[in-house]
Amino acid sequence: MSYTIGLDGGSTYLKGALLKGRQVVETMVCSTGIDNNGSAEQMLGQLCQKAGIARSDIRYTMATGYSRKVLTVADDDISEITAHAYGVRVTAPKEYRPGMIIDIGGQDSKIIYLDSGYNIKNFTMNDKCAAGTGKFMEVAAQILETTIDQVGPLSLESTAPCDINSTCVVFAQSEIISLIARQFDRKDILAGMHISMAKRIVKMMKKSEKNGDILMTGGGALNVGIRKAFEEELMKDVYVASYPQFNGAIGAALIASERA
Repeated sequence: MSYTIGLDGGSTYLKGALLKGRQVVETMVCSTGIDNNGSAEQMLGQLCQKAGIARSDIRYTMATGYSRKVLTVADDDISEITAHAYGVRVTAPKEYRPGMIIDIGGQDSKIIYLDSGYNIKNFTMNDKCAAGTGKFMEVAAQILETTIDQVGPLSLESTAPCDINSTCVVFAQSEIISLIARQFDRKDILAGMHISMAKRIVKMMKKSEKNGDILMTGGGALNVGIRKAFEEELMKDVYVASYPQFNGAIGAALIASERA
């Protein structure tokens, strides 16, 4: 059985997934940096080294994501919408059949609607403003003097979430700073931020497409606070993909196996 690699060149991070057939063998993430192709070349070598295989064992490499066109180390590239739709064939819980993917990336958020065969029916995307994205969460974490991995757990301790009404990330930052000055608890500010993000993304959803299970992918899916906010806003369970941050890379590697 051949090995394939998927590279997801995001605006903030480069993610890689090494697959053997439909089995995830290794994953890796690093900062995108200023030399996207150099970072991808280095990642290919490291993935092979971790798996104990030679570069010649890789049958096909597929790129996706924001910087996919400049990743010349790949054999071909595909859109991130297609990659995420393919990825859930491996990363979705086996007992669930997602009808909707919520992908929260570094600089954009996407909603992808699937039919029962995981084929793309439609999608909506917010790439005009950083509000509702991973970058917004990182900025808020810095202002509130915490780390991005603690943003979610801290928000779950809130008993009185703050109202954050700004839909622009710049004004939302000012609103957070104002709440700090008025001595609101950091936990309540974070909870309010997650509720605001969830409301913003839910407004993007097409009412006619709200069917089936909902699956979260992307780095934002690692945040338990935003997941809880989605569940409360939608009044239904929201599931998280396995390897959520690598779902696009895994999908690209799956498509690479078909090309191979």
